[in-house]
Amino acid sequence: MKLFGAIFDAPRKLEEIKKLEVEINNPDFWNQPEKSQKIMQQRKRLDESVQSSNSVAATISDVDTMFELAREGENILPDLERELKALSARLESLETGMLLSGENDQRDAIVVIHPGAGGTESQDWAEMLLRMYLRWAERHGYESVITDRLEGEGAGIKSATVEINGENIYGQLQAEVGVHRLVRISPFDANARRHTSFASVFVYPQIDDEINIDIKPDDLKIDVFRASGAGGQHVNRTESAVRFTHLPTGIVVQCQNERSQHKNRASAMKQMRAKLYEYEMEKRRVADAKVEEGKLEINFGSQIRSYVLAPYRLIKDHRTKLSIGDVDRVLDGDMDSLIHAYLVWRKTGRVAGDSGGDDLPV
Repeated sequence: MKLFGAIFDAPRKLEEIKKLEVEINNPDFWNQPEKSQKIMQQRKRLDESVQSSNSVAATISDVDTMFELAREGENILPDLERELKALSARLESLETGMLLSGENDQRDAIVVIHPGAGGTESQDWAEMLLRMYLRWAERHGYESVITDRLEGEGAGIKSATVEINGENIYGQLQAEVGVHRLVRISPFDANARRHTSFASVFVYPQIDDEINIDIKPDDLKIDVFRASGAGGQHVNRTESAVRFTHLPTGIVVQCQNERSQHKNRASAMKQMRAKLYEYEMEKRRVADAKVEEGKLEINFGSQIRSYVLAPYRLIKDHRTKLSIGDVDRVLDGDMDSLIHAYLVWRKTGRVAGDSGGDDLPV
């Protein structure tokens, strides 16, 4: 119990909550909405940490009681296994939270997906990845908004940009930066042959006004155009979609999901700020190979993770060495074990134990 007390430090966090309560009860507290919102979010995180400490302590107490009953001859093995499994999952989730200590890990994220080599196959694969991230966000109650989506020819997508808002989103989704490889029997091949497809994923932190990103008006080329795809007559008849090009860097962003050009401009500017921030940060860490692997060619030999649906079924992360056999569960948004393994690997260099996947040619 001392170990968990050191990790959660509940008494100190209760003191921090009391100090925040003094600020919150100040009559002028809501006069600065942005500052007030951040304080409320900080209070929520502290509350959740204290509740986690109490929950873990209660579960450990229950497990201790079950061990005592087992020693006395009670048949409580199924209950004990269930409690230990739940405790293990809870501790893994808490460890994930404690590993998110990077400069921008707590921020919301902008996720950009592009298909690579493979034509229609890769476009379909890119759409599958988009669905996986949207389902992951939905599972956790995070807000997600597709700000740009370019439909593929025949199937899938040529590109997609999605904003995901919630607790520690950017830090968690760093696990997804890089090239993702899919091996399956093609649904688009009349001869039912096995195909390999690739798609790349980039993740940028959403930057708020506290970080000054100076974008000169003369450096921006702004184009307006009619939105493509579904959306009704208004979307397709008016020039509501916008595209920003940052001339010094060549960075391009566009947004077309809103019916209002003004809202699309605001969203595009947010994306531009995020990409310029990441661009500047990346210039500072150019020697960091872990960042550079996300820029590899979207093709053979550059993948961070393989998803094999045929002739066997397995997901293998090539950085952490974690293998998962339940492919459908992961593609339906249950990515937490992959994210946790990546965060442990990033922090300690420790790789996960394989589930027999090393001898399979993924």
